[in-house]
Amino acid sequence: MPVLTLKTTSDTQDNTPSRPTLASVFSLEKPLTSIGSAPDNDIQLKHDADVAPHHAVIHFDGSSFTIQSLKRGLSFLINGKKKKKTPLKHMDLLCFGSSEFTFDMLSAANSGEEEELTQLQLELTGYRRLQHFSERLLGEYELEPLLESMMDAVIEITRADKGFLILAEAQDSLHIKVARNIDKQTIEDAVAQISDSILAKVIKQKQPLIVSDAIHHTEFKSAQSVINLQLSSVMCAPLIHKNNLIGVLYVGNENVVNLFERVHLDLLTVFASQASLLLANAILINELKLDNRNLNQKIEDMRFGTIIGSCPAMRGIFNTIEKVAPTAVNVLVLGETGTGKELIANEIHQRSPRAKKPFVTINCGAIPENLLESELFGHVKGAFTGASHTREGKFQAADGGTIFLDEIGDMPLNLQVKLLRVLQERTITKVGASKPENIDIRVIAATHVNLEEAIREGKFREDLYYRLNVVQLILPPLRKREDDVVLIAKYLINKVCEELQLASKELGPEAIQALKRYDWPGNIRQLENRLKKAIVLADSSILTPQDLDLPEEVLQEERLTLSDAKERFAHRYIMESLERHQGNRTQTAKELGVDPRTIFRYLEKDFDADA
Repeated sequence: MPVLTLKTTSDTQDNTPSRPTLASVFSLEKPLTSIGSAPDNDIQLKHDADVAPHHAVIHFDGSSFTIQSLKRGLSFLINGKKKKKTPLKHMDLLCFGSSEFTFDMLSAANSGEEEELTQLQLELTGYRRLQHFSERLLGEYELEPLLESMMDAVIEITRADKGFLILAEAQDSLHIKVARNIDKQTIEDAVAQISDSILAKVIKQKQPLIVSDAIHHTEFKSAQSVINLQLSSVMCAPLIHKNNLIGVLYVGNENVVNLFERVHLDLLTVFASQASLLLANAILINELKLDNRNLNQKIEDMRFGTIIGSCPAMRGIFNTIEKVAPTAVNVLVLGETGTGKELIANEIHQRSPRAKKPFVTINCGAIPENLLESELFGHVKGAFTGASHTREGKFQAADGGTIFLDEIGDMPLNLQVKLLRVLQERTITKVGASKPENIDIRVIAATHVNLEEAIREGKFREDLYYRLNVVQLILPPLRKREDDVVLIAKYLINKVCEELQLASKELGPEAIQALKRYDWPGNIRQLENRLKKAIVLADSSILTPQDLDLPEEVLQEERLTLSDAKERFAHRYIMESLERHQGNRTQTAKELGVDPRTIFRYLEKDFDADA
């Protein structure tokens, strides 16, 4: 196999194992041997200012060798004469700047064993580039720089002079996402440099393809794009993910025929196979980021202070809060455990004239009965064993502001009597004291207990109930707020990640569906705990249903009959229309073009039970 022998001591090699060099002798066994100062050349002249990054190539067509400059304005000396393109003859003297080479046609420097080694080195180079790309993907999810990096790697391992990454962004729609040349620069007129006919065949057959000499190829020589482009070597491989075409890798050279060999196609095919998986993940992450940006905007649009909600029940509660907050009336908040009763109470306080005064919370069910009175009303020194000094209670601490009595349904009857007196007289008497003290407070109470039933059972005073229940707010459980679940979960994820100083996490599509299907008996408190656990323990930045530790039956996708699916959709569509018309059924029926009785039928049916 002919070789180029370096005649000077100029530093020409970078000693990387991926480049087929033997001391100062460079074998020319490949169809294309590149020469330049850039590290990706076969022969690197890296310390010569007169040598361009990609200066020239030596082309072997199977019988003869030709050397040519790669760009306008570049040249070299051959036997002392300036040339841009010329055939090579035995013992020709080549000069690039200060480096001189002798072209030896008769050398046997490359034995069959060494040729096999070079093939192996080429393959290893390709796999090394793929590994580098994979590592980059694990570290970042910005799609554009990743795609450019991938395309540069493909051009380098295939020795093409240009490459294109074409992605299927919509059905029957292909878009050139990346177009790069050998200098790692973006190609501006990308569409005009691709053969439609070659691309169409690869897309149709979903198989990789080499075209060694397109202008003389039996199938493509009459194609207008091939004629216009005067194409020589082209190689194309599909990107397939889950049997779907997500894109195409297209590389080529307009000047050199027979550039690509089977080893190049094998490399490109393996690269395309692996890159398909990586790109699918990158695209998914990109889409999730976009979805989450939209979710964040929805969160802001649907935020009511610190509360998030968009379902009709929550909108009704927000409307009531806006009306009741500026007043001094007592409010009773009812709802299951974990539905956010304290958040509601705090929002009422923040929107009231008392907002700059204290907001004090006490859980009436969490404090032993013998201590609860002292916690509420305070005590004087010596009132009981251990009372070494006079102490204010929660009511005095909340003076001028709001006191939130959580789980009021668990308060003992004897204390209910004293609380009633406080509400009636607006005074408190410390334990052990005889003189009452005036207080100015607003009382908001909450419970998950059915107080009307507790009254019938003699566990709660009816007169206290009516004192507390001036305005009543009933919070819906999370299972009745399917459209809010994802928004609340996203808000909580951001909150937890910020509090724990952890990298941001996102909800995967399957996790979102599982969130909606689960009943959440512990409501928002349970949701927050599950998300916190998932954020801490999950290995991936994308949370799955398994990360949320939900029951197995929830992880199974719900299957509806076509009839049930239509009914479910119709119900949701009608409810959205009702919301637009502020609950006016006649206007809703008119908008939808149905009889008003149809609206009533859907309102009477309990679709939430099926959700």
